[in-house]
Amino acid sequence: MIKRLFKNTFLFAFISLVSCGNTSEKKDSSKKDPVHHPAEIILGANRTEAYLPLLEGKTVGFVGNQSSRIYHNGNYTHVVDSLLALKVNLQKVFAPEHGFRGTADAGEAIENGKDAETGLEVISLYGNNKKPSTKQLKGLEVLIFDLQDVGTRFYTYISSLHYVMEACAENDIQLIVFDRPNPNGHFVDGPILEPKHQSFVGMHPIPIVHGLTMGEYAQMINGEKWLKNGVQCNLEVITMENYQRSIPYELPVKPSPNLPNKQSINLYPSLCFFEGTNVNAGRGTDKQFQVFGSPYLDRKHFDFSYTPEPKEGAKSPKHLGEICFGKNLTHYGKLNYINLDWLIEAYQHTEDKNEFFNNFFTKLAGTEKLQKQIETGMSGEEIRKTWKPGVEEFKEKREPYLLYE
Repeated sequence: MIKRLFKNTFLFAFISLVSCGNTSEKKDSSKKDPVHHPAEIILGANRTEAYLPLLEGKTVGFVGNQSSRIYHNGNYTHVVDSLLALKVNLQKVFAPEHGFRGTADAGEAIENGKDAETGLEVISLYGNNKKPSTKQLKGLEVLIFDLQDVGTRFYTYISSLHYVMEACAENDIQLIVFDRPNPNGHFVDGPILEPKHQSFVGMHPIPIVHGLTMGEYAQMINGEKWLKNGVQCNLEVITMENYQRSIPYELPVKPSPNLPNKQSINLYPSLCFFEGTNVNAGRGTDKQFQVFGSPYLDRKHFDFSYTPEPKEGAKSPKHLGEICFGKNLTHYGKLNYINLDWLIEAYQHTEDKNEFFNNFFTKLAGTEKLQKQIETGMSGEEIRKTWKPGVEEFKEKREPYLLYE
C-alpha cells in the first residue's frame, strides 16, 4: 500500500520552454521568459518502484542535506522521512558541507551528532572526515546519495560524491544515486583543472561548468577510473523521467545557504572567482552571488554599495561591517557561459592590484593561467577562446556517460 502511495509522487519543475541564448549586460531579466505548462520532472527520489526492491532487507545509510526532498500533495517531504515511512532500515545519515540541515557556514567544521527530527546518527563528511571510514560504514550494505548539485567543479558536493564512491568501492557497499536536475546543465565552460591544482574545490580534469547531473557525474568518475587506485564502485543511478538539460529549471529548495535563488545559481560560476580575491561576492547580504563589492574598488567607477552583515551561512563575511563598492546583478539576464568581465573590471579598478588575488584563486580556477591572463590585460572573450579546445575534448569524453538529452 505504501509503495503504491509513493510510486506516483512527483516534483513540479518550474521551467519555461525557451532556448538559452547569449546575454549582454544590458539585458533585463525582469522581462521573464514566457511560461508554458510546467513539465512534470519525476526525480530519482520519487521513483520508489525503481529503488525499493534494491533496499529490501538491507541496512541502509543516507548521504544528503536539506535539498534531499520530494514533492507530494502540496508539501515537501524530506527523503529520509519518506524512507523511514516506507520501513526502509535506515541506520545513519552522512552530511556534507553546510551540514544535514544546510545552515552552516561555507568551510565551517560540522560536528557529528543526532538529527533532532529523526533521532538518526549524523556523521559529518567535511573538515578532516571527507571520506566515510570503514568504522563509520560498518554494518551498512547500501548507501544512498541524494544531493542537489549546481553544476560547477568548485561546488564541493561532487567532491563528496567522489569520496563516498571510493569508500563504497573499498568496503563492498552498493551506492545508489537518486538523480536530480542540474540548474546549470544547459552549458559547459571554463578551463580544465590541471592535476597539480587538485583540491576539495576541484578534484577532476573537467571544466568549471560540466553540464552533468550527479548520476552522470558518478558514472564518469567510475568510467574514467578517477577513484584511488582505479577502484570501481558498485553504482546504481535512479534516473529522472521527463528531464532535459536544455530546459531551464528552478530549484524549489536552496541547495546551500548562500545560493538563495535561480539568479544566484546562474551567476555562481562567474562570481565564485571573487572568493579567491579581496572582493566580497554578496555573502553577508540577502543577494549572495548576485552582487559584488569591496572597500578597495574605485567608488567613482562603481556606484552601487552595500555593507556585509552576519547572516545564516555567513557569520563572518568578507569585509564585515565595511562599505563595499561594486555592482548589483540581480536583474542581469540568464547566462550560458562564464562571464569574466566583472572579475576583470574589478581587477582593473582596485586600489592595489598586488593585493587583489589570493592563493585560493588558483584552486578555484584549477590553473595558474587565468590569473596571469587577467594580469596581462586579456579580455574575457580572449580568455574564453583559450578554453575552447579543452571544453570540446571534455564534451567528447563525457558523451558515454550522458543519461538525458
